[in-house]
Amino acid sequence: MVQVIPFLYQIFSGIEQLSEPDAELLAQARKVTSDAYAPYSQFQVSAVARLQNGQILSGTNQENASYPVSICAERVLLSAVAALYPGVAVTTMAISFHNLRGKSEHPITPCGICRQSIVEHQHHHKQPIRLLLSGQTGEVYLIDDAATLLPLGFTADDMR
Repeated sequence: MVQVIPFLYQIFSGIEQLSEPDAELLAQARKVTSDAYAPYSQFQVSAVARLQNGQILSGTNQENASYPVSICAERVLLSAVAALYPGVAVTTMAISFHNLRGKSEHPITPCGICRQSIVEHQHHHKQPIRLLLSGQTGEVYLIDDAATLLPLGFTADDMR
């Protein structure tokens, strides 16, 4: 038997095609990349979230000479949300990057660890997180439910 897992997302040619709230969130994510601490990779990433209560928080990747100690922007952001607004869900997360060694004109997706962390946040709050993915310019991907980036994902339900 063969099963197919559909993956649906929208592609916008640029930020100007987004709704005003989404465009504002993505514009902030693009700007905040400059706050990243990425002296080794020169690959600055930011994640900016709109919370269910209307608050907006941001996070950036934080590298370390001991590379495994580094932490991605998405997990910095989710940690800040949990610390500052426990019990409040993220509704939309905009992720952007600035590659200081190359081009930054296409969307990137969260790494596997971040995908797992985002899905855990969704599961905990019982609410999907919309993702806006883009570089500094160019196309924007809109994914209505971050869990689609982690098909057959492992959740707390598997431990019951």
